Amino acid sequence: MNLTYLTTDELASRIKYEPRTIRNQLMDSCLIEGRHYLRPFGRRKILFIWEHIEKDLMLGCSDTIGMPLAS
Repeated sequence: MNLTYLTTDELASRIKYEPRTIRNQLMDSCLIEGRHYLRPFGRRKILFIWEHIEKDLMLGCSDTIGMPLAS
């Protein structure tokens, strides 16, 4: 299976969020390490797995990923 790995900036442009929001809010509450993103070679660099994020976005799974809404 070919997976598409995205940087934070690339993911931000696809889902229309600021990179800072992804790093500070979504990674702490919605995105699961090992499913939605990984840290290659145990380093600081983060790569997001687009197919897994897209699937969970389309399904609307509240237990795996949820996007905060503006009030």
